[in-house]
Amino acid sequence: MTDFQNATRGFLGTLEPGIIKTLSGETVWDNNAYGFLENDQQCPPTVHPKLWRQGQLTVKHGLFKVTQRIYQVRGFDLSNMTLVEGEKGVIIIDPLVSNECAAAAFSLYKKHRGDRPLTGLIYSHSHIDHFGGARGVLPPGLEDQIPIVAPEGFMEEATSENIYAGPAMRRRARYMYGTTLPRSVEGQVGCGLGMATSRGTTSLIPPNVLISNTNDERLVDGVRIVFQMVSGTEAPSEFNFYFPDTKALYIAECATHCMHNISTLRGALVRDAKAWSRYLDESLVLYGGEADVLLAGHNWPTWGRADITRMLVEQRDMYAFMHDQTVRLMNEGMTGVEIAETLSLPPALDSAWHLQGYYGSLSHNIKAIYSRYMTWFDGNPVNLWKHPPAEEGKRYIACMGGIEGTITLAEQFAAKDDLRFAATLLGHVIAAEPKHTRARSALSSVFKKLGFGALNATWRNFYLTGAADLAPESTTTPSPQSTKTVDLNPLLSVEQWLCSLSVQIDGIRAAGKSFAIDVTLSDQGQTWRLILSNGALSYRILSGNTSLEKPGLHFKVAKAELRSLLLCRIKVDAQMCEGDPKLFQDLMQFFPWGNKPFESHL
Repeated sequence: MTDFQNATRGFLGTLEPGIIKTLSGETVWDNNAYGFLENDQQCPPTVHPKLWRQGQLTVKHGLFKVTQRIYQVRGFDLSNMTLVEGEKGVIIIDPLVSNECAAAAFSLYKKHRGDRPLTGLIYSHSHIDHFGGARGVLPPGLEDQIPIVAPEGFMEEATSENIYAGPAMRRRARYMYGTTLPRSVEGQVGCGLGMATSRGTTSLIPPNVLISNTNDERLVDGVRIVFQMVSGTEAPSEFNFYFPDTKALYIAECATHCMHNISTLRGALVRDAKAWSRYLDESLVLYGGEADVLLAGHNWPTWGRADITRMLVEQRDMYAFMHDQTVRLMNEGMTGVEIAETLSLPPALDSAWHLQGYYGSLSHNIKAIYSRYMTWFDGNPVNLWKHPPAEEGKRYIACMGGIEGTITLAEQFAAKDDLRFAATLLGHVIAAEPKHTRARSALSSVFKKLGFGALNATWRNFYLTGAADLAPESTTTPSPQSTKTVDLNPLLSVEQWLCSLSVQIDGIRAAGKSFAIDVTLSDQGQTWRLILSNGALSYRILSGNTSLEKPGLHFKVAKAELRSLLLCRIKVDAQMCEGDPKLFQDLMQFFPWGNKPFESHL
């Protein structure tokens, strides 16, 4: 019962009702929807018992006192907001996903602790659930008045995922977090790491203080903070930090009350499980003998040096074991899928509540580790050049005597509880015939059973969202999110804007065009050259040799005006440029939003 005691320890109050809305009245967070996860409710047959327990722990929400001068708001988003009282105000750590939820969390803190001003902002790492709500606690115009602290490389990593693979990741995130599922015993019961992600507006305020070295000590509003760099673990840019005066260790996302992901189901770069383990060992050496409380960006704190030490040791050993044993068996000739079916954690780790696969899973983590070293290819020539799913599905159906016969076989396997192979057979049918009613119904039923039995919350959400997509009222799978508009964050650099554009250009249509455009930024002291060549958009700041290409257009604008140009809100004025102003319009036509009428002229 220690977890249940710790999950409620220090409770001061919460938002009643637990609903957060936008100014226009749209709900962005509703913790009341999880009222069915009460402590006195028995686990229903549609939820794995261990996942039910985790949901009951994670659903607890409100403001909690962690230790002297340190508080947390939990259950107001996927992540936690931590608040540290300084000499003149309060330092906020990891301001949630959305501005609305962050503002509500800060308001709850002020209600119980007084109207203290924000005197520092810390982003523990480069994932949006730890910086997206910054604008909800820091009003515009105050960015230079307080320290905004982050690990080295934060901006590059915080933007790179969203720039390169944002639309694809957001589509998968719908499945991973079950955003469209009802909150119920037959629907979404949380994510293991938290309940869900909020749906409000997000922001990115760049840091003005970067930390690059372990043992770097800083004073923020009179509070001593010692940092430990752990980049390359759960995030490419991440740090832990220790408060020596209150003996509190903020472990960021390196050790939460569940197994984490080496590769997430929504998509991300594969993480380094070996480095993760080594950094946890370093945390143990640096702070394990001193810390009285361990807190993180998710789940609830752990108090007491013995329990903290045990948690760090077991978390360290889990990541080391799954990495080292995957590599050992890989070197003996096994594939990732085979290793995932063979390997299990040692008994002492397998029985620890904080190592259960509620969010990450041993199965998909092993496959991720294998992929990190051996790529997608398992070494079997059979799998080197397979047909795409639709064509492969047609051939499977033909081999099994047609669609109806294949479905019948799948139903027979499902009746024998071989749901995995039933899903495989039905998947081939759906790939070949996406609208086949009987196949969709059969696969939906299989997905529901797989979801109801899943220990891992994200697996459950994937299965149940897949089942919902196959329901009779949904005749097709969801279409990709629209990419006809783009939002270039004004706080990002021009290079980051151009990086975003480069992966959205229709290179096939643009392949026949070749030209260069020079843009001088009047307020930045830079001239950028944009080069369209062979369907690719390249860009560079001009310095040194400028004769590699002859620009067909050169114009001078401020950064804000360039943003409007790239968004096709205005167009280049012929009288304020050198060369052919039509070239810029020719470039923009290869972007999804580039053919709409211009609103004005520059």
